Amino acid sequence: MAKRPFRADHVGSMIRPTKLIVARARYSMGEIDSAALRAIEDECVLEVVRLQEDVGLEGVTDGEMRRGSWSRDFLQGFKNVQASEGKLEVYFKNADGTVTNNKPNSMKVTGKLSRSGPIQAEDYKFLKSATKKTPKVCIPSPTLMHFRGGRGDVDHIAYPAMEAFFADLARVYSEEIDDLVKNGLKYLQLDDPNLAYLCDERFRDAVKAIGEDVDRLPETYVNLINRSIKNVPDDVTVAMHLCRGNASTGGLATGGYEPVAEALLSSLNVDGFFLEYDDERSGDFTPLRFLAKGKTVVLGLVTTKRPALESVEHVKRRISDAAKIVPLEQLALSTQCGFSSGAGGDPSRRRALTIDDQKAKLERVVECARDIWGGL
Repeated sequence: MAKRPFRADHVGSMIRPTKLIVARARYSMGEIDSAALRAIEDECVLEVVRLQEDVGLEGVTDGEMRRGSWSRDFLQGFKNVQASEGKLEVYFKNADGTVTNNKPNSMKVTGKLSRSGPIQAEDYKFLKSATKKTPKVCIPSPTLMHFRGGRGDVDHIAYPAMEAFFADLARVYSEEIDDLVKNGLKYLQLDDPNLAYLCDERFRDAVKAIGEDVDRLPETYVNLINRSIKNVPDDVTVAMHLCRGNASTGGLATGGYEPVAEALLSSLNVDGFFLEYDDERSGDFTPLRFLAKGKTVVLGLVTTKRPALESVEHVKRRISDAAKIVPLEQLALSTQCGFSSGAGGDPSRRRALTIDDQKAKLERVVECARDIWGGL
């Protein structure tokens, strides 16, 4: 079996078809029940699995067809977690160059963290039954439970000391991952925007404003993630995607990976790193010098923000530049991010790409990877 992450890979989420957007809206209005919604989700998962197989991908996701939010739905699966008004003021750079400031929702921890049962297992089992390729499950990084609210969104009675909070957070994540592994999971991806945001001076100032130490957070988060995945067997691949904002055609977090690169690429015990490199926001490849032996950097060179298709020559040239820092055998190729971070019903956050554009982008990833690394 090919090594995971695969030479041609992708981040996970897919554009929601209209029938799913409509069904989710009808469900929210009480016009259909959960069984009817799930039946439509099943259809959409099967369709997106076929798309991934048809373009030649080896790692296949469910496209996050069952999620309204890429992170909130999963995180609220733990006990004593609820969405809360955010405290961290961030900025979003729009496609036209203007900047919008907002405070995205955070997760408020109202008591001791625990699980009432598996969160993702049933969805994974359906995906596994739908493909003969390698099913990949994508879940939000545990850092999402802390970053946007910091100490202020963690109950002081349940957790007078933050070390106890981080220990419980790692434990419940480990339990959830263990359930997935027991059901046969071989490929897990953690999605983490927070470490990418710590590369941006404006975000770093915002984090300081809510009382957090931006210089210590990378180490704190690396330790948290390492504790969350410490029981994962050697035959299970764990990768991390650093996201720089995925709404519409703009984005968040400008700045190279240097502020977090050493802690991340040297000390995080994952097998691969999906790093966004589709535009100038991500800086150059120099921070990749910290990559530990045996690990893979999956270069996100094919953008999911614009329909224009990258040329094979452009992609190969960029990979050649990266190979001056990291040996070619430690590199792979993917899309820059997922194709849809939410349910798809909000016009202000709707993707600029069509489903046909999405397919063309994935085909280009596979084509370039075959040219560079040979048969997949």
